[in-house]
Amino acid sequence: MTTLVYLIPVALFLGALGLSGFLWALRSGQYEDLDGAAERILIEPDARDKEGPRSN
Repeated sequence: MTTLVYLIPVALFLGALGLSGFLWALRSGQYEDLDGAAERILIEPDARDKEGPRSN
């Protein structure tokens, strides 16, 4: 029973740490473009090179 005195605060601390890490990731924009990373896998890097240089 005395181990619960130690385990409950440790569990609450780790939960709060995980929640704060998740909220930090939300605020810093880590989840803004979820589809972009998936689409970059499908685009070949040399496909852009074949188009030639862009003129502005």
